[in-house]
Amino acid sequence: MRRIVVVVLFTMLCGLAFAAGEKSFKIPSPDGKIGIILTAGERLAYEVRVDGRTVVAPTPVSMTLSDGTVWGGSVQPSRIRKGTVDSSFATPFYIKERVADRYNWLRADFRQGFAVEFRAYDDGVAYRFVSTTDKPLTVASEEAGARFPGDWKCWVPYVRDCDGTEIVPFGSQFKTSFENLYTVARLSELDPARLAFLPMVVADDHGVKLCFTEADLQAYPGMYFNYPSQGTSLRGIFAPYPKRTHDGGHDNLQNVVDEYDDFIAKAAPRATFPWRTVLIAREDRQLLDNDMVMRLAEPSRLEDVSWIRPGLAAWEWWNDWGLHGVDFEAGVNTPTYKHYIDFAARNGIEYLVMDDGWSKDKTDLMSGGSDRLDLDEVLRYAKEKNVGIILWAGFRAFDRDMEEVCRHYSALGVKGFKVDFMDRDDQQIAEFLYRGAATAAKYGLLLDYHGIYKPAGLQRTYPNVVNFEGVHGLEQMKWSEESVDQVTYDVTMPFIRMTAGPVDYTQGAMLNAAKGHFFPRRSEPMSQGTRCRQLAEYIVFHAPLSMLCDSPSNYDREPECTAFICGVPTVWDRTVALDGRLGEYAAVARCKGDVWYVGGLTGHEGRTVTLDLGFLGDGDFTAEIFCDGVNAAKYGHDYQRVIRALGSERTLEITMAPAGGFALRITRE
Repeated sequence: MRRIVVVVLFTMLCGLAFAAGEKSFKIPSPDGKIGIILTAGERLAYEVRVDGRTVVAPTPVSMTLSDGTVWGGSVQPSRIRKGTVDSSFATPFYIKERVADRYNWLRADFRQGFAVEFRAYDDGVAYRFVSTTDKPLTVASEEAGARFPGDWKCWVPYVRDCDGTEIVPFGSQFKTSFENLYTVARLSELDPARLAFLPMVVADDHGVKLCFTEADLQAYPGMYFNYPSQGTSLRGIFAPYPKRTHDGGHDNLQNVVDEYDDFIAKAAPRATFPWRTVLIAREDRQLLDNDMVMRLAEPSRLEDVSWIRPGLAAWEWWNDWGLHGVDFEAGVNTPTYKHYIDFAARNGIEYLVMDDGWSKDKTDLMSGGSDRLDLDEVLRYAKEKNVGIILWAGFRAFDRDMEEVCRHYSALGVKGFKVDFMDRDDQQIAEFLYRGAATAAKYGLLLDYHGIYKPAGLQRTYPNVVNFEGVHGLEQMKWSEESVDQVTYDVTMPFIRMTAGPVDYTQGAMLNAAKGHFFPRRSEPMSQGTRCRQLAEYIVFHAPLSMLCDSPSNYDREPECTAFICGVPTVWDRTVALDGRLGEYAAVARCKGDVWYVGGLTGHEGRTVTLDLGFLGDGDFTAEIFCDGVNAAKYGHDYQRVIRALGSERTLEITMAPAGGFALRITRE
């Protein structure tokens, strides 16, 4: 085990007030190339510099309490402490087995009962507020955001419109599933009437990408960005605290807010608030391998994680229980689920996710299986075949009697729940995620949070939470017209949304449509782009619980592709971001044990990439290569499988068709 070394240096001005006037304190990154600056004077403000240039201009920050107290404003720190940390920690369910945690820090304490903490890393910066009082507090508002020196280009995930045509008021935009494509525009072109959820990227004139998100989001609402109608800045917006709610929404499974209160959060004594983070990449590919959110999250609260088993999952909802060539009517019934279990067992797939429809009453999870489904028999059969069962649950049905639901189904042998339709990120929902994670862990259950905002560190604190949605995933292809550009999204999302953590994208389609051939359908759905693109997404996209979205009948007809998918790990020992450009293409290498996997995706433009395989080290290697076929631009399912001895070669040239991809498995000879 690597020895952890922490060196902390203190500069203390205990009980002494600073001289009148503005004071600035710079926290440089360990390599000295990035800095975050705290300014205390008429206002508290932060500034970010990269290579000597200002990329975030001085931006005021503050928190206002319900009693009128302002943390910020015209105040000076009573004490400053500085230090350096150089350590690492294990991450058994991540894109690497260990994360380096090396940064410089500064903490400024103020007599008004608060402190502000800053950290500077070689690939980003972060700050947060801390309460230093022994009293509970109510936070009326928080001032956050970023001011920019220029009218820079940004990639904005606006909240989805309710009906696709009209912009709704801010209060209604707080109800969202956090699924949307990216709007690419200059800051001045953004819509002041719309909220954008995080993460979000802004690029300076030198090509440096600034990815804004947050970490350690506990008992506090998530932050949105909004353009304030003029200038080149973004302001933080937060959902108010729900005052009155009712059960309703989709199938009566949601908790709908009827009225908001006049504050955003209740805070416990000496609370720490979420980290406001800026990930910094001089090369786009660096965003494909950034550990900021994991570093800033609270360490695991689980002493024993040996029972947590990541893996692949067969899944029936996307393919509409789409079996054919069987001697029974496919649907939500016992024979269908036994067939899916058999498919999972013979392909070494760890789980079967039983989605919406398995329970007799979806608003009451204790009602048991439906009339045509003998749940006890399915669970018995799955245990016999060594396939774990994960059950879908609506948010309110799960939350209403969480303890009993977890206790009951854990005793039956269920391995976890896929919880859906939270569709909010106010304080109540943030608290639910942690409460749900703790309760599930108590009974040895995994959680997949669907219908929810981006991860913000919960996956480190409770590693039994193995996936999050908050992504415009493949499910959208069941109903989206071809004008919905999933191809471009696929080469944009890994640089933005995936910086926050895993994505419940649910790839694996075996019906693949080239441009001009795609159309939506609920049964026998298809993907945009090529077959190899779907294979590559198991490598490029990170998901400790990763689903095979298509039908066993389709996978059985494609044994080469199915065997490859079923061999791809879902957690990794090492990751190397090889190449990429936001919105255009991405190439990533990951290894588990002594086997390397390399995946690449491109947008609508076909391209040839030259891969640097220097990470392999010395020795001879063999590559199993899945690449787009010569006619893949017309027939999306066209692919080639090639076995190639690499010998001493450490570069490999691969051509991707428009909307294409490639996937490699590399083993040592």
